[in-house]
Amino acid sequence: MDPELIKDCVHCGFCLPACPTYSLWGEEMDSPRGRIHLMKQHVEGTPLTPEMAGHFDACLGCMACVTACPSGVRYDRLIESTRAEVERVHRRTASDRAFRALVFGLFPYPRRLRALRLPLKADQTLGPRLRPLLQRVAPRLSAMADLAPPLTPRVRLPRLVEARGERRAVVGLLTGCVQAEFFPRVNAATARVLAMEGCDVVIPPGQGCCGALSVHSGRPEEAARFARRTIETFERAGVDTVIVNAAGCGSSTKEYADLLAGDPAWAARARALRFADLSEFLAELGPAAERRPLPITVAYHDACHLAHAQGVREQPRALLAGIPGLRLREIPDAAMCCGSAGTYNLFQPEAARELGDRKAGNVLSVRADLLVSANPGCTMQIASAVRRSGQEIRVAHTAEVLDASLRGLSPTSLG
Repeated sequence: MDPELIKDCVHCGFCLPACPTYSLWGEEMDSPRGRIHLMKQHVEGTPLTPEMAGHFDACLGCMACVTACPSGVRYDRLIESTRAEVERVHRRTASDRAFRALVFGLFPYPRRLRALRLPLKADQTLGPRLRPLLQRVAPRLSAMADLAPPLTPRVRLPRLVEARGERRAVVGLLTGCVQAEFFPRVNAATARVLAMEGCDVVIPPGQGCCGALSVHSGRPEEAARFARRTIETFERAGVDTVIVNAAGCGSSTKEYADLLAGDPAWAARARALRFADLSEFLAELGPAAERRPLPITVAYHDACHLAHAQGVREQPRALLAGIPGLRLREIPDAAMCCGSAGTYNLFQPEAARELGDRKAGNVLSVRADLLVSANPGCTMQIASAVRRSGQEIRVAHTAEVLDASLRGLSPTSLG
């Protein structure tokens, strides 16, 4: 909790309208400037109380306040260091510790997520009968089950997908954890799109977690272990540019040098690799493959860790708008978080549910055929909220929409 970063806040209040938890509750201590005030108190000697920890836990880490702040306050760095302090000194309840151990012992490990597919399949078959009981007995586990998308067949990717036509670049592909196990078609579409745009795509086997969930949850040592493994994986693969198609992963991988700053050698290795979001990279590369018509109305959702953390907003919109026949519609209050925020919808299910319901209402209001999201957590969160409303909407990743256009597929193939 850097006192110099804390001093940058002038408590002007520009962050308040952008903050999801302040919009929910109107409580000063659940706003960015309120939390910074609590950080200042702690740095000056006030012990970290359970109430203070609760206000820090309630933050989604969406970084909308960073975008809104006219003073350049690095709230992103402040909240990450604060969460590490909370994990170090705050004593959680036994049930909270047990649930957090389950989440962090499961989600960062693709093989363990894979083992979850069988019970999830059973839940999706028996859910209507068992879910009310699960909600009463274990509401957090119920929230986890509600978020799970319909399971699709696994997709095995080759180690190399060769460029079609003239080779314009050689890139690596980060396959991720949740993306790989719950949305395997997104990775397959990403590889095909890159290949059709003239890229050799190197996909190292045995990839692990990039560390995003850990770094955003106050577990920097664990995150650093995952970061070093990811760096080594792509160094061995012989690439210097790595494409990321999940917003939270992209945000974290771009900050590897900061995460590993305590070890200059590793920080230098992190800086030698470039991690880029798919839409960011494709916008720089420029189109080469023919876009075929895709007559469909699309609502594009800004994932917080893409728009606020990485500043990638116009590139995905430009890629979608470049598809003939595609009509792009903007979602009202687009900059407000959907409530996913990595693991937030598991640890804070009630607040996440309210934010998800708001986002679902805004999405449905534009009457689009398809919702496009660039983050698996957002996809699960919004789709779950739409189902709760009694409606349905097809959801796809930007890569899947581009893939359908480049291959001349029907709009019905999406979602």
